Amino acid sequence: MTLAEKISLLSSHCPLFSPLAQRYNMPLATGFNPGIPRLNIPALRMTDSGLGVANVLNKREGDTATALPSALSTAATFDSSIARAGGAMVGAEARAKTFNVLLAGAANIIRDPWAGRNFEYLGEDPLLVGTLAGAAIQGVQSNRIASTAKHFVLNPQETGRMIMDARIDPAALRESDLLAFEIAIELGQPASVMGPYNKINGEFGCESDELLNGVLKRDWGFRGWVMSDWGSTHSTEKAALAGLDQESGMEFDVMLNGAIFFTDRLLDAVREHRVPAARLDDMVRRVLIGMIDKGLFDHPVPSHPQPIDMQSHALVAQRVAEAGTVLLRNERNMLPLSAAVKSIVVIGGHADIGVLSGGGSSQVRSVGGAPIEIGLESGDAALFARQTWHASSPLQAIKALASGADVSFLDGTDRALAAKAAHAADMAVVFATHWRTEGVDLQSLSLTDDQDELIETVAAANPRTVVVLETGGPVLMPWMDRVSAVLAAWYPGQRGGEAIANILFGKVNPSGRLPITFPATATQAPRPEPGGLEQLRARDAAREAGDEKVRIAPFSVVYHEGANVGYRWYEIKKQKPLFAFGFGLSYTTFSYSNLAAIGGSAPRVTLDITNTGPVAGADVPQIYVRATGADGTTTWRLAGFARIEIDPGVTRRVVIPLEPRTYARWDEASRKWIFASDELQIAVGRSATDLVLRSTM
Repeated sequence: MTLAEKISLLSSHCPLFSPLAQRYNMPLATGFNPGIPRLNIPALRMTDSGLGVANVLNKREGDTATALPSALSTAATFDSSIARAGGAMVGAEARAKTFNVLLAGAANIIRDPWAGRNFEYLGEDPLLVGTLAGAAIQGVQSNRIASTAKHFVLNPQETGRMIMDARIDPAALRESDLLAFEIAIELGQPASVMGPYNKINGEFGCESDELLNGVLKRDWGFRGWVMSDWGSTHSTEKAALAGLDQESGMEFDVMLNGAIFFTDRLLDAVREHRVPAARLDDMVRRVLIGMIDKGLFDHPVPSHPQPIDMQSHALVAQRVAEAGTVLLRNERNMLPLSAAVKSIVVIGGHADIGVLSGGGSSQVRSVGGAPIEIGLESGDAALFARQTWHASSPLQAIKALASGADVSFLDGTDRALAAKAAHAADMAVVFATHWRTEGVDLQSLSLTDDQDELIETVAAANPRTVVVLETGGPVLMPWMDRVSAVLAAWYPGQRGGEAIANILFGKVNPSGRLPITFPATATQAPRPEPGGLEQLRARDAAREAGDEKVRIAPFSVVYHEGANVGYRWYEIKKQKPLFAFGFGLSYTTFSYSNLAAIGGSAPRVTLDITNTGPVAGADVPQIYVRATGADGTTTWRLAGFARIEIDPGVTRRVVIPLEPRTYARWDEASRKWIFASDELQIAVGRSATDLVLRSTM
């Protein structure tokens, strides 16, 4: 390769802004690199694809794709096979649309309940996140295309995401966020890893020698390439020497950082020996290895879009929604709805038209289109996010299953009218929505638009009220004790209406388990609001006063909880959440017995699970481990899990492997995992706070 050819592989364009997109016949998606025809090096054709092949702002008019539910729904299944099937479906559609690099594989753990992108992530536990992210990456790459793992690492909030410095103890980082990525990369073997926007411990993630060269490439032996996020490259020599291999969406760096860093500047740095020729070759080699290893050379994507079996893919999305919906409350077994129900009023949430989705770069233009799409008038997400519903009507799905019942709908804006209709009906089903988007964090965990008051009013009129939550994470529920049942449906994807109806009527037995703790109050979380929020408010106030030049000053957020994220934080602080990590109800019941724990080089737990209830269902036994004699700083940690389907009256013997790193400690001095105790406490849990069998290992 010539020097110019080598340099040409180390940056990508954004087709939305690049004049080269038309010349190279690139779709209006996220990014591309033209390749090198002389050497038969194929072009890189990149698209966002966290929840399906994205089509942000409908730039590719008429190009629809299958929309998976939010990643939290996938996480709530606690099932690698479901995560893998979702990845395989998205990868198949991407390939058919001529893309060969998917910006998928989100492996960030959730640290705060209000973060804007929580719906794109897989929960708060590193084992759960890493396992399911790795499975999804496997699924994507089974189509002989490349996937990323992103955003490496500690990308915890949207407020000030370009300038914030996430501060954390290095050992705690290894035991939490880095452990999730370590597991995901081991299992998924992604072609590429994408860096974040923010700083970590004083260095931008795309300039961190410790994280890129030290952890990712040296300690973990990662052979593929590290790409930046779009607009997260800040230097040439420093970034290249720290381990960044490819600048992504160079036009974003011009807009956000004032320059392009890996074209002419990199060429000059190599010629002037500020970046060694060996490092340049390493950068190029990594890109090529990632491409070759995943089949981009031997199995090129088609030159023109191919037919897609949208019907079978829709069933994949529906399966995720059904398995990932969590039954949070079911007083007096109000659900499933019985044939005796003669009248149902459905209220709110635009449930007559569709189901809500999250916003930002993950937005999918789903089959059926967007029956509602609301633009933002202001804010950091206004340029690339719209509040969008998928065309899957829960109302119509309920009508299809409510044989002989009178089903009506009210939008809920008139609370008095809603109360009157609820009082006259046998059942009231209230759909409550809470929108999140990339680019903006929530400032409150309360439902917006007076929906809490609506639920209170309806429940007062009819105690047989069911609430269906379409949210991107936890919300506060001041009305919880006054409603009969609550379903957490997350953002349920393009077949969400059908999935919700199937669960309401018992065609599907709910089996989802919470991948994230639901706090009882906002003050229970490690931080009650995003770091930098005061600076953001001051900036917005200045802009409203006419000063558009005001910017947020860089700031730091100290993650003082360290590795004790989520349910571990609640345990240490002795706080009782509204709903614990791992919690979820079923229409049947399960019992556990005969627990045995086996240590050694292949640690595992065996136990018997019996379906003691009347119907078939899936259970999710969770294995928690802690050091014997541990003090208050050592918590129970999820070390293994499984999702098991069992018919009524049947007992199954289950073997659950354990991940030793989840109950080890990272020693920064020796850069090794160590064990503080030769004997460990083992518990089988229905959730992180409901431990029903105990033993030692």
